[in-house]
Amino acid sequence: MKLHEFQSKFLFQDYGIPIPQGKVAASPAEAYDIARELGGVVVIKAQAHVGGRGKAGGVKVARNADEAKRHAEDILGMDIKGLTVERVLVDPAADIQQEIYLAITNDRGAGKPLIMTSMEGGMDIEELNRDRPDAIVREHVDPLMGLQDFQKTNIASAMGLPRALWRSFGLILGGLYQCYSESDAELAEINPLAVTGAGELLAVDGKVIIDDNALFRQPALTAARDTSGEPESEKRAREAGITYIKLDGQIGCMVNGAGLAMTTMDMTKLYGDDAGIGPANFLDIGGGASPEQVAAALRIILSDDNVKCVLFNIFGGITRCDEVANGILTAYNEVKPDVPMVIRLQGTNAAEGNRIIGDARIPKLISAETLTEAAQRAVAAVKEGA
Repeated sequence: MKLHEFQSKFLFQDYGIPIPQGKVAASPAEAYDIARELGGVVVIKAQAHVGGRGKAGGVKVARNADEAKRHAEDILGMDIKGLTVERVLVDPAADIQQEIYLAITNDRGAGKPLIMTSMEGGMDIEELNRDRPDAIVREHVDPLMGLQDFQKTNIASAMGLPRALWRSFGLILGGLYQCYSESDAELAEINPLAVTGAGELLAVDGKVIIDDNALFRQPALTAARDTSGEPESEKRAREAGITYIKLDGQIGCMVNGAGLAMTTMDMTKLYGDDAGIGPANFLDIGGGASPEQVAAALRIILSDDNVKCVLFNIFGGITRCDEVANGILTAYNEVKPDVPMVIRLQGTNAAEGNRIIGDARIPKLISAETLTEAAQRAVAAVKEGA
């Protein structure tokens, strides 16, 4: 779950990280009032879950309240990479002398949080990592021990930070780590962390991504979730307790288990890539899925107009194949799909599940014994439909 910039920075403030004291506006009139209250030069920043706001015209400097209102009129309602801007952040302009990059993220390979920082902030960290990886200082944190004071000092020294800023940097880094840890974040990023003309550090921009699997522990953050930029199908899947990510292919995949789901996607890509055919989604109904969840999953898959075939790959463990079969029939009778369906049921109660499907005499049904066979038949079905 992504937080907007203003949500991220307000969260940072709760952990003692200094931020510009701006406010959010949903109308040009509100932007005018905020700019007038702040006084002086302000920055109007589009709030949307997308990068490249500045290049798209979503970040503008205003010298007074009237100019802030005009900029807000231009930015609100703007389309940036398919997302409509509904709010702007009005921040007092900062006297930026130096930009620092600072972030904490998950390093799955090491099984530890990873701190990344650089004196070359304000730019795309992926680009910097690709062109000049030596400009980034990296430090792992033992999740049991937490961030240690000596690590703060080592990082500040390694990145070449002026010694006069080490103490304030250490406090900000400690606050960011606490925010990252207590918020169950996958990423907590400040870019840039500005060195101002007064010789102080200020988090001018912020980004936080929360682990969806931990949202049950974060009721306050969950309540603030902005779903306006999410596909409708992903919203419905979340409500049904289904893990679903929309992709650009033609084969809708319903699978139980994340690993099996990724393998199924890989196989459809393997046999269909030459013809431009691939998976239309990642969908994991999980273990122990009920017939109602299976039916909901099929409805979500079929809501995608790009889907020309549905591939069921179910290995019954906790999930029983007969329950999956009943779910398929429930959804089929409701939706009446006209696309072919390839069904592979193996494992617990597979024979009963296959009998239920067979007795239903579903049109355009294609059965498969192995995943290879299922992927090949799904690709062939899409080609025939084309």
